[in-house]
Amino acid sequence: MQLRPFDTKRIDGLTLIELLLAIVIVGLLAAIALPSYQRYVEQAKVTSAIADIVTIEASIERFYAINRKLPLSLADVGLAQMRDPWENPYQFLNFSTLPGNGKGGMRKDKNLVPVNTDYDLYSMGENGVTNQTFTSRSGRDDIVRANNGSYVGLASEY
Repeated sequence: MQLRPFDTKRIDGLTLIELLLAIVIVGLLAAIALPSYQRYVEQAKVTSAIADIVTIEASIERFYAINRKLPLSLADVGLAQMRDPWENPYQFLNFSTLPGNGKGGMRKDKNLVPVNTDYDLYSMGENGVTNQTFTSRSGRDDIVRANNGSYVGLASEY
């Protein structure tokens, strides 16, 4: 009987180089796909906030039709606890409650002209902070109601 030091059968499998190459390819595909996915998720949140603002606006209009006055807060229409997709409360400002000429707290466009004449309703957007002017850094991501409800969308696109 003759002894052989090693069996010469071929073993199929991946080499270390092939495995590393597969990991690199999967990593590159993930690096390409992740920003697209994040943009999709952010757009879905903006769309959800727009739909919420339209719903809140309908509740405010219903309150006005019944009471012949605007509510003082979102609590008057039962929506004080409603949160935007970023978990911030929606903001409502009835202009009749503003002191003086009433223009101090109004949201304004790039020309510093108030964007509504009845009330402001908006979400503070992803960053959770806002500013009265749409063009400010902290106000650009806000989801706003403008032109007395004719426009609902991103402040940066107004």
